[in-house]
Amino acid sequence: MKAEESHFVSVSELRIGLFVELDVSWMAHPFPTGSFKISSASQIETIRGMGLQRVRFDPAKSDPIVESSVESTAQGAQPHPAKLTLASPEQARKEEWAQQLEAQQRSLVVCERRFGDAIVQYRKTLDLIRAQPTVAAQQCAALVGGFVGEMLTEGESAIRLLSETAGDKAALHPVNVTIVSLLLGKAIGLAQEDLVDLGVAAFLHDVGKSALPERVRWHDDGFSSTEVKVYQEHVAQSLQLGRTMGLSRGALKAIAQHHELADGSGFPERIKADAMSGPARVLALVNRYDNLCNPGRPGAAMTPHEALSMIFAQQRARFDPVALSAFIRMMGVYPPGSVVQLLDERYAMVVSVNAARPLKPRIVVHDPGVPRYDALIVDLEREPNLAIRRSVKPALLPHDAMDYLSPRQRISYFFESVPNSRHAGAMA
Repeated sequence: MKAEESHFVSVSELRIGLFVELDVSWMAHPFPTGSFKISSASQIETIRGMGLQRVRFDPAKSDPIVESSVESTAQGAQPHPAKLTLASPEQARKEEWAQQLEAQQRSLVVCERRFGDAIVQYRKTLDLIRAQPTVAAQQCAALVGGFVGEMLTEGESAIRLLSETAGDKAALHPVNVTIVSLLLGKAIGLAQEDLVDLGVAAFLHDVGKSALPERVRWHDDGFSSTEVKVYQEHVAQSLQLGRTMGLSRGALKAIAQHHELADGSGFPERIKADAMSGPARVLALVNRYDNLCNPGRPGAAMTPHEALSMIFAQQRARFDPVALSAFIRMMGVYPPGSVVQLLDERYAMVVSVNAARPLKPRIVVHDPGVPRYDALIVDLEREPNLAIRRSVKPALLPHDAMDYLSPRQRISYFFESVPNSRHAGAMA
């Protein structure tokens, strides 16, 4: 739109159906884009809370009204109130739907933006770690400290499934492990200092892999004995870099022990649980879970439900029982990313789990009558007549359900606060 043709509306006269163009940077507003059609009263309140006096809008893209409440800079017209009409029950339902959908989308955008920021920070760390190790350590500590502060002060947290995230496993894995480790550390009552050590160790536990040949950076069952030995060297490499960065003793110990196992079958020292630190016991478990969900070869990936079930059924002796019990309680029987079938035969995907109340996750249900991007989260805690029957392998989904639910090849998680007054989560 040309400047001389710009139209503005006073923020006091904003209405649903107006296509607005926010003349502020993307960081100054919470919406997915700066140009959009207002679909809910909550969007109007958010814009009014930004401190703007007026907002640019596009008449051609806006829904028509009987009387205009806008001013045109070209004509110098002054705003005047639009006629008010009572909404019909159908209009009220549509507005409520739009409000909930907008809240879901905003929540997802925030989580994915913050996950992306952490990915960028990890890549910066790899660039800085040898030339400026102290700077790299300070930046990592600031990132982790922010996460810990939020988790400890903002009440309950939901574990949030993100959209299919582009990027290499070398960056996705440490961010995933950091977020889930901190949530688990909080769940078992680790002190704040231990949580920070755990988060720093989780973020940096694999930095030593950058010194290994690329073909042996991710464990493969087909490795020769020589390749296994080279792969295992990443623990010592990561520990040495951590010392160069000046990390705390607790963080260094967790890095050194992140592949040790409670039954003594881990590496490099083959120590047992009683010799492992609290943060190391958490990190070893979460690291294993994420490697099962996101292996080096995507074709070998397990679903989150399968990974959790296998750890409990076949590998429980390898992990600290307190950490494992808390992990199962926190993730629920069907962790985010699990594809499930409901008692009414419909298919759904778990997208969010309240870490404090995991037995009733939030799901997106395959509903041919609703476009997938308009699907609202169903909170099973609020739907007593709806329940999960079983987990389903994504490859076994009917074609239409597969297209609708779009199961992830790589599982990525973040966290969000869950006040009792609102629903968390969004369809990715």
